[in-house]
Amino acid sequence: MNLVIIDYGAGNIQSIKFAFQRLGVDAVLTNNSTLIKEADKVIFPGVGEASSAMKKLNESGLNKLIPNLEQPVLGICLGMQLMCNSSEEGTTKGLGIFDVDVIKFNSSLKVPQIGWNKVEKLKSALFEELDNDFIYQVHSYYAPITKETIATCNYGIDYSAALQKSNFYGTQFHPEKSGEYGAKILQNFLNI
Repeated sequence: MNLVIIDYGAGNIQSIKFAFQRLGVDAVLTNNSTLIKEADKVIFPGVGEASSAMKKLNESGLNKLIPNLEQPVLGICLGMQLMCNSSEEGTTKGLGIFDVDVIKFNSSLKVPQIGWNKVEKLKSALFEELDNDFIYQVHSYYAPITKETIATCNYGIDYSAALQKSNFYGTQFHPEKSGEYGAKILQNFLNI
């Protein structure tokens, strides 16, 4: 299994790498376009602020590469948000893979949402053999429910906990920090 984690300076890369090592897969960390294109599977991580992360993608040319990948791609947290049309965070234009705009939680809610939340309404092979359960997340912005939603969470409102469009998958939550449940999601992604 040739697994690549995109290294663009905005990711929680080590925890993701260790999560896959626990599953018996050594991921390659790279921003090399050729290695990314040749990978069997690609992880698009993200932690931080949307506009600065998108700037790094634009400067490296990865903004053109990622939407054209044909193998399974998993965006995690900010990685998923950057795969959307746009984000209110820094008025950022995204990669446009998922047809939804990322918005900030209502000011009446404590942000960021930090901790465990229940993921529900599961669809897609990403959640094979899994039931509703708790996952770990840290975020102030979210993708509303869309036709591409494959799981939801509730934090004042229902929102997209995960998205899928053809070979592209995204989780708002951190599977690498969600215990055995998250490990099963990562294994399911490897099995796709």
